Amino acid sequence: MEKTLDEMYPREIVEALDKYIIGQKEAKKMIAIAIRNRSRRKLLENGIGDEIVPKNIMMIGPTGVGKTEIARRIAKLANAPFLKVEATKYTEVGYVGRDVESMVKDLMGASIQLVQSEYSAKKEKEIERIVNERLLDLIIPSLENTVEITTTDVSVRDKFRELLVQKKLEDREVVMKVAPSSRVEIGVMGNGNGMDEIQEAMKNLGSIFQQPRKRKLSVKRAREILMEEEFDKSIDKDKVIEEAKKRTEEMGIIFIDEIDKIAGGSNPSSRGEVSREGVQRDILPIVEGTKVSTKWGVIDTTNILFIAAGAFSLSKPSDLIPELQGRFPIRVELSDLTADDFYRILTEPNNAITKQYEALIGTEGVKLDFTESGVRRIAELAYEVNQNTDNIGARRLYTIMERLLEEVSFEADQIVGKTIPISEEYVNERLENVVSHQDLSRYIL
Repeated sequence: MEKTLDEMYPREIVEALDKYIIGQKEAKKMIAIAIRNRSRRKLLENGIGDEIVPKNIMMIGPTGVGKTEIARRIAKLANAPFLKVEATKYTEVGYVGRDVESMVKDLMGASIQLVQSEYSAKKEKEIERIVNERLLDLIIPSLENTVEITTTDVSVRDKFRELLVQKKLEDREVVMKVAPSSRVEIGVMGNGNGMDEIQEAMKNLGSIFQQPRKRKLSVKRAREILMEEEFDKSIDKDKVIEEAKKRTEEMGIIFIDEIDKIAGGSNPSSRGEVSREGVQRDILPIVEGTKVSTKWGVIDTTNILFIAAGAFSLSKPSDLIPELQGRFPIRVELSDLTADDFYRILTEPNNAITKQYEALIGTEGVKLDFTESGVRRIAELAYEVNQNTDNIGARRLYTIMERLLEEVSFEADQIVGKTIPISEEYVNERLENVVSHQDLSRYIL
């Protein structure tokens, strides 16, 4: 059985990230330590755990070197509430747009979904059994007009139950009563809820007075509706909210991407400066530790781990307001990718780009054979274009690969059954002229 994120040691977290992300050992190590420290804090007694707060991290590095990918992979590993947000989506209080407190509400929403999915997994078999019985009560009466059977005929029910389990009746239509899908979630009006939440609640208010109506549905769709109904009956919503709130406050992780875009920059008089600095001031208490009102109750952000990331190509970390800089005590600088790094990205990860294209083109019956010399040449060209034009990191590999395999992708139906060797000669033939012509490579690659 695989360990969950809060059970993994720092070394194991790094090893898990190494399967998908090349290099950036320092960033992986610091994030792994920060995540493990939260698990350690939970084991402390005598109140000292309340004095230990997460050490927030700021990752600094050019675009395409792995900052966002680290967040994506941590999210997949995490059994803890995780939310990735863009700093540019938020506006200062008083401006039209989303206020920064909504990130905490979104994190709590993600936590509720996580807890619900865990509860449903535990009760899945029991709920499936109940749903199958309810489906049988819908299917068999629909046959009574044409076949001499009754709903109490045991052998018939057993036969149809077996067909249901084998999913052989998914397209059959049944008639069932369907309740209004909208559900009103009770929150405290004016207690920090956004206008969009209030409007949604008002829109759904009418569903209370709507009566269930009969609809003709496929068995597949009917099963989905019944599963949702039975799941709602089987769980204690108050218990779910209580557990989700506890996880959010104790183990929540918020990844704030593009934080450099709200930094001041070198021109303090530029338009939008006040708004950017205002967003920073609004983020400050959230990161520092405050209480945010949501429709599920008040969330304390003191122990939530914040990981910020930015390229800082047009600004620098010192352009952030000093108070916010102080809330991210751990700074990690991610390095530029070399040609060797590109080669490893193309070959080593479980989701390597070459493996993706082999699988993609393979669906057409065409086999791609990437030779070592060919892959090395792709890596060299990607590095060369990054050096001569804008450096977009590993994202350059996608533009190179699309250009390289354009002809194969287009003519795939004409070359079914063939093997296309992607050798150094093949790469040079299709890309060398474009790469050497800087004006062309600037626009094409």
